[in-house]
Amino acid sequence: MQITPSISPFVHLTVFKSYDKAAAFLHRLNGLLIALGILSILAGSALVFLVSHAFTKPLASLVAGVRALGRGDFAYPLTASGTDEIAEVTDAFDRMRYNFRQMQQELLRAERLATIGQMAAFVSHDLRHPLTAVLGNAEFLSESNLSPNQREEFYWEIRMAVEQMTELIESLLEFSHSRESLQTSFNDVRDAAENAVHLVKSRPQFQRITISISCEGCSETLFNSGKIERVLVNLLLNACEFVSSETGRVHITIVEIADVIEIRVEDNGPGIAGEVREKLFQPFVSYGKQNGIGLGLTIAKKVLQDHGGDICLEMTQPGRTIFRLTLPKEVCGEESVESRVSHNLHDELRARDGTGRAERVFPAAS
Repeated sequence: MQITPSISPFVHLTVFKSYDKAAAFLHRLNGLLIALGILSILAGSALVFLVSHAFTKPLASLVAGVRALGRGDFAYPLTASGTDEIAEVTDAFDRMRYNFRQMQQELLRAERLATIGQMAAFVSHDLRHPLTAVLGNAEFLSESNLSPNQREEFYWEIRMAVEQMTELIESLLEFSHSRESLQTSFNDVRDAAENAVHLVKSRPQFQRITISISCEGCSETLFNSGKIERVLVNLLLNACEFVSSETGRVHITIVEIADVIEIRVEDNGPGIAGEVREKLFQPFVSYGKQNGIGLGLTIAKKVLQDHGGDICLEMTQPGRTIFRLTLPKEVCGEESVESRVSHNLHDELRARDGTGRAERVFPAAS
């Protein structure tokens, strides 16, 4: 049976299709693209790192070798692999470093030989005069018709010549002593200065020169009294040789300043010549001295530096020359009984003014 509608209906049919599978596919595709992008970035970074490392590592090694050479390290390991330009530059630098090391060693050997030759020349020259004096005076002493005064005079001439040779040998030996071998004790710089003045004033040619000492503050510290005394003797001898034998004055000032003890040796001589001021503390530099070998100030600088101090030429001009010495000051605590007794004995010889400065004058002989 067929039913035929009397009225034809108007029907709209809408069919909905699910896009869930397509969305999931797109999501997976986006994730895959992101992963591929990240992987590409990582791979590119690794490739760039490997390429840059292959170029920068030899350069970094070469730069480190240059810096090590600047510090004086000739044994810094350098690796040059490959046949590129960087390897060639590294090989060239290594050869240059080796040649430079060889040249430096040759220069040091040549300088050492020159120094030994110069020292031998100076020593032989300065030993020859005392030896001649010893030989000549010994021949005079062998004569039988000499008076006791003449024999004593010849004896002192021989003794002075021997002392000159001994002083020269001790000066040379001073360079072989290291700082570690320095033996120090708690001493008074003022006492060392007074002993040095007595040694200098014992020489007849310097007895008419006035030498004075002034001290302000604590002058006790750790030092080797024999070496510091010898430094002061050298400075005093230098000053006394240049000042006038009639109006010459030498003054030693000892002052406590902060953490150091300063010693100034001042004289009224003609000053130091300009051509030797810059190399004054170099060995074998001497000016205007007949018997000097130019080691006094060099040894003085070495001794003071071994003590942790120093010496310098503070000023020089006609009529005034000052050398400044410094010694590190140790803690200056209460004096011991022996120190107080010693200072009481010294105070009997010192005249004190109102400033608290102790001064002692060694006047010229009348």
